[in-house]
Amino acid sequence: MSRILGIDYGERRIGLALSDPTATIAQPLPTLTRRIGKRPPVSKILTIMSTNDVVEIVVGLPLTLAGEDSDWTRTVREFADKLHTRAGIPVYLIDERMTSVQAERSVRSLGLKKSQREQKERLDSAAALILLQMYLDRRKAM
Repeated sequence: MSRILGIDYGERRIGLALSDPTATIAQPLPTLTRRIGKRPPVSKILTIMSTNDVVEIVVGLPLTLAGEDSDWTRTVREFADKLHTRAGIPVYLIDERMTSVQAERSVRSLGLKKSQREQKERLDSAAALILLQMYLDRRKAM
């Protein structure tokens, strides 16, 4: 059985989540850090993929609240295309509107100290987890 990787692609951090082998439950992975203006860490993502037998990738698409593309949306589409080309596996883009809000609520509900709740890496991992779990749930419903 193979896994699905969820990616919340950001300017400074990349939140990651991985499905279980049955593609039922998402679990968070450590967040990758990226430098503004530098190329995205595609090779690190490819290593994570090969280590975990990933056969599909889901990338959050940051549409505007009106459901339209922005400059950042186009950047994320380019990243997804590059990842598809390098990995050679399907890469799906899914609407990520409101996942950041859901991630923030989810992290708040954990009962952590304020300093821990506000760690951006924790929020990015939670957003990737929510995004991937939405995708997994939709697949099961079909």
